[in-house]
Amino acid sequence: MRKTTLRRGCAALATATSIALALTACGGTTKKDVANEGGSAAGAGKADPNAELKKGLTVGFLPKQVNNPYFTTADKGGEKALKELGSGYKEVGPSSATDTAGQVSYVNTLTQQQVDAMAVSAQDPGALCTALKQAMKNGIKVVTYDSDTTPGCRNAFVSQASAEDLGRTEVQLLAKQLDYKGEIAILSAAQTATNQNTWIDFMKDELKKPEYKNMKLVKVAYGNDDAQQSFQQTQGLLQEYPNLKGIISPTTVGIKAAAQYLSGSKYKGKVRLTGLGTPNDMRKYVKNGTVEAFELWDPAKLGELAARTAVALSSGQITGKEGETFTAGSMGEYTIGKDGVISLGKPTVFNAENIDRFDF
Repeated sequence: MRKTTLRRGCAALATATSIALALTACGGTTKKDVANEGGSAAGAGKADPNAELKKGLTVGFLPKQVNNPYFTTADKGGEKALKELGSGYKEVGPSSATDTAGQVSYVNTLTQQQVDAMAVSAQDPGALCTALKQAMKNGIKVVTYDSDTTPGCRNAFVSQASAEDLGRTEVQLLAKQLDYKGEIAILSAAQTATNQNTWIDFMKDELKKPEYKNMKLVKVAYGNDDAQQSFQQTQGLLQEYPNLKGIISPTTVGIKAAAQYLSGSKYKGKVRLTGLGTPNDMRKYVKNGTVEAFELWDPAKLGELAARTAVALSSGQITGKEGETFTAGSMGEYTIGKDGVISLGKPTVFNAENIDRFDF
């Protein structure tokens, strides 16, 4: 059994086939985003962890964008779990990853259809709040996954991984590849992206440990989750620091752009690169030797946990309050953290041995 708590992760990509995915995975929440309204919308009732899971429920999935490879994978994970649990699944959503008004209308549609629960990946932290609160007033359980709204507007948030896990494991991945020595740099997204900055703080803290005494962080660069800027920042880092041995890019846009530059340069195989990326974006760079290993989370498992959380809420096993626990089938036992956050767990590491098993 595995107990997990904590918070969320990441930014995105930017290729023609995965533009929406880009808005999904890593760029992140900024300081301008809606302020926390304080506390999750946990039900007033008391949780009964021994309550029997209800069957015949209907759970609506509302991703940021339908027909997006990332969300297709995540939502199919939810659909599979609901089928196993004896409940029904439906997916609705906008065709554009920036259609916030469209997302609001789909929340209203699911409310009118009187689904038992909905799992929503919010395009905007605050824009969906009024609609989601109305859904909860109608007795619908609301779970956010991948991208959260403000805590008072849902019952629980299923986070990709904890900020601490994401920060520390990226340093650990790179350190192993460098034999724990050499100059390193970080290629981040926007300088104001609070999730990126939180991960970087954990990276810096990890680097304070004795085992990293021969590693030195020389610079944090910012590519603003723009492919061209990130490409140029990678080039600039290597020109400014000729002894650079490794780069961490905690954004799917950044790591792909850095891999593109390294792959066609004299630094290929000499400067190590890791961070947060998707298998479909990074596959060729793993196979051509530019990148040894990188990480992210498995979106299918994220969707599965969102579905199982929705059913647990609808069955009264949990209400969304901090400290409550529930068993998510074969995934194990989860504990609800502060503000109703449930962390999927440690990120998945992708390398030459396993990358072809994933398609997102």
